[in-house]
Amino acid sequence: MKTENQAAIRARNRTARWLTEVFQPPVVVTIQLLISPVIEAGFPGTIGYGALAALFVCVLPLVALLVLVRLGRVTDHHVSNRKQRAPVLLMALGSVVAGLVVLQAAGAPRSVMVMVLAIVAGIIVLAAVSPFWKMSGHAAAVSSVAVISVLMMGPVWLPLVLLIPAVGWSRVVLRAHTVAQVVAGSLFGGLVMAGLWWLLRGWLL
Repeated sequence: MKTENQAAIRARNRTARWLTEVFQPPVVVTIQLLISPVIEAGFPGTIGYGALAALFVCVLPLVALLVLVRLGRVTDHHVSNRKQRAPVLLMALGSVVAGLVVLQAAGAPRSVMVMVLAIVAGIIVLAAVSPFWKMSGHAAAVSSVAVISVLMMGPVWLPLVLLIPAVGWSRVVLRAHTVAQVVAGSLFGGLVMAGLWWLLRGWLL
């Protein structure tokens, strides 16, 4: 019985680690940016603008983060230490702002700009909250992507919403967050970030 329980625990932890790594914020936000021009004419020819946005929003900050981890300045690539989160998020914000400038100069579709602006708002809030409370960035990212995808492409994409509790569960199982932190992140991504995207879309598109 004890062996069976240990096997079940190991299987649960493997599944949780898999969900955490596959659906980590840089991955899901990259996908979000790549599909952001889908609602405008010219897609998929305009996907390059989404890739350019992903370079500044996800790739460059992730590379910088991995360098900091390598140097021992940050504990791990999930930034588990909440005291380290605000500086890392501010670094990411700088890269995102630079990306907005480049995208504007390159004539990127407005849908891409709207998506990046919604992400900027999310980074600012997470950076402000992080010194005091470790709201789940994983939950915020996956809920934002799931809800925006449904709003953008229709109810056929509703199954993506199932990723929200799955990823949240993984963060709790791995003891990276409490249930409250996961719920707060999910609500923030699904209501605040997605809501801001919806408002910006109405104003700018």
